[in-house]
Amino acid sequence: MRPSWISCQSEGIKSRTLKEIWMEKQSLSQREVDPGADFTWNHTILEGTRFKRAIFKGQYCRSFGCCEDRDDGCVTEFYEANALCYCDKFCERENSDCCPDYKSFCLEEKEWPPHTTPWYPEGCFRDGQHYEEGSAIKENCNSCTCSGQQWKCSQHVCLVEPELIDHVNKGDYGWTAQNYSQFWGMTLEEGFKYRLGTLPPSPMLLSMNEVTASLPAITDLPEFFVASYKWPGWTHGPLDQKNCAASWAFSTASVAADRIAIQSKGRYTANLSPQNLISCCAKNRHGCNSGSIDRAWWYLRKRGLVSHACYPLFKDQNITNNGCAMASRSDGRGKRHATKPCPNNIEKSNRIYQCSPPYRVSSNETEIMREIMHNGPVQAIMQVYEDFFHYKSGIYRHVTSTNEESEKYRKLRTHAVKLTGWGTLRGAQGRKEKFWIAANSWGKSWGENGYFRILRGVNESDIEKLIIAAWGHLTSSDEP
Repeated sequence: MRPSWISCQSEGIKSRTLKEIWMEKQSLSQREVDPGADFTWNHTILEGTRFKRAIFKGQYCRSFGCCEDRDDGCVTEFYEANALCYCDKFCERENSDCCPDYKSFCLEEKEWPPHTTPWYPEGCFRDGQHYEEGSAIKENCNSCTCSGQQWKCSQHVCLVEPELIDHVNKGDYGWTAQNYSQFWGMTLEEGFKYRLGTLPPSPMLLSMNEVTASLPAITDLPEFFVASYKWPGWTHGPLDQKNCAASWAFSTASVAADRIAIQSKGRYTANLSPQNLISCCAKNRHGCNSGSIDRAWWYLRKRGLVSHACYPLFKDQNITNNGCAMASRSDGRGKRHATKPCPNNIEKSNRIYQCSPPYRVSSNETEIMREIMHNGPVQAIMQVYEDFFHYKSGIYRHVTSTNEESEKYRKLRTHAVKLTGWGTLRGAQGRKEKFWIAANSWGKSWGENGYFRILRGVNESDIEKLIIAAWGHLTSSDEP
């Protein structure tokens, strides 16, 4: 507390800038005063050390407000004396350090007004930094504007939720979460709208009969299996769809490429081009505006795709002039050939790859495992919740969230991924848990090098509801 004997006239306080005063005023409960400080009345010296704001001359308490009792935070600068003065009730004594307009303003008040917000320099403060009036800053997915010395911010729900990340990592859920820079600044709606991109399965797709092949019995299934270990060099890693809502194209092209390589026994190992599908399979809002996997498989069967090297991803898939750069024609014997060279002129092979009609694998856990082990990776349709965007490692399970905002985007939640294997490890609460290994299409910086593990056998996030596979369409001349 300030000593009662201090006054502006008898003792001086070292000159400080207005910004310093107001940055420190919150911790002034034990304000230190140097009674031996030199006090100068030399206006030439004062010119460079104090703010010259004539508008506040004689308007200290009127601008600042009156304080009921002694309050070391209730302080403003007495510019003419280069000192600090107060507008509190302790000014009512013979030797006071009150502001010049204390009596004229505060004592004429019939009752003490509520403590008002202290006057700051024009503009706003944020994290110790001063911003001018009208300044705009971005905080995650929300924009904030300094208006009337206050920040006015939009109220979007952001895709990156630090509270949710903290909740997952503090709980024993069997997986860890991370803040991904590629998602920072996106709203939750933008995440669902641009990072997924598979339309809910059509009634026709859901009515497909499940195919149960004559495969070895369950005793032949190992506890741990990864397709890339059995077929090294024949399966393909995750690509990054970025903000192109086209998981329908990325998952279909990747599964088809793996299957063709396995069926041809390594003769054709090229990764297939999702961009070929995005640009050329443009019926019914396809492209980067979501699409259906049944349409993607139809295109693979009827038109075929070139390799990813031939038709690479555009830097910006969403620009309007990304028309189809490839076409194919039939040779009359069921084989199609490209009619144009590769969009990537470095790649010379514009071979067209096709698949048989897709078939639906049983949703039974064992049947899915046998299909993957004997014929290669399969396509799975899943439901994505907001916590999945934060997945870093472990065995994923959806963690219940109190955020009701995501319910608005239920129709945008469908996502297509590639199942490549399975395993069993200790997960949540030390229990032994079964999991699938799946390839996502958010780049290798996400998850476990682009892959994720998810609970197996319980249809977590609908991962086992719809499983699709296909055979490569190889002619007799293609057979190894």
